[in-house]
Amino acid sequence: MVVVDNGSTDGSAQLDSEFPRANFIRLPKNFGLTKAMNLGWRASDAPYVFFLHDDTEVEARAVTLLADLLDANTDAAAAVPLLVDAEGRPAPQLGSLPPTGEWRPATVSGTEPVAVEYPRGAALMMRVQLIRAVRQIDERYGQFGADADLAMQIRRAGKKILLLPEAKVKHQGSGGYDSAERADFLLSRAAFAAKYSGFAAGLSARIGAITGPLFGFRLGEFSRTISGKKIDGTQ
Repeated sequence: MVVVDNGSTDGSAQLDSEFPRANFIRLPKNFGLTKAMNLGWRASDAPYVFFLHDDTEVEARAVTLLADLLDANTDAAAAVPLLVDAEGRPAPQLGSLPPTGEWRPATVSGTEPVAVEYPRGAALMMRVQLIRAVRQIDERYGQFGADADLAMQIRRAGKKILLLPEAKVKHQGSGGYDSAERADFLLSRAAFAAKYSGFAAGLSARIGAITGPLFGFRLGEFSRTISGKKIDGTQ
């Protein structure tokens, strides 16, 4: 198990002795989710990597079920569990491409896997081979956008993402985002548009990322989108 500690301040640095078999990679500050994901998969030594956010709780059989699913389906590049809330109900998980930041719960029946376009990256098992084929997860994205980019790369490769209802992961989710996180999302959406729809689409999305916060008087958000600062302060 690889744990990327993205500049935490909640005492996580004291967990080494409790989990001696885990490989902890500690960063001095929050460099964003995308960089953490790249550090994590590079430090692993397996054909599959299971990306997990820090607000997830994995049910015992989920990892094995997802790995078995990929073993049995060579046309699938990734597999995801059903995200559920604390009461076991389907949690917001599925989005659309290009990303809008809106999520809906998966509507599933039975235990058979179903193909999905863009699942939330809170719990995502991928073939490492595909990430190697594109060299790395694109670090033009900061805290947001990496999962959308991976979903698009999988689509372009002619592969599937399978959701397995039998595998479940509890996802707490966020109660809201601060100005830095909201700005990071807007910038990631502009980067996605430029990459997959061309310069004009990217420019339009970037202008929207600037004018939206400005006209909404969200000045902290505006200062970041106009400078292009990601969550870690880089541009």
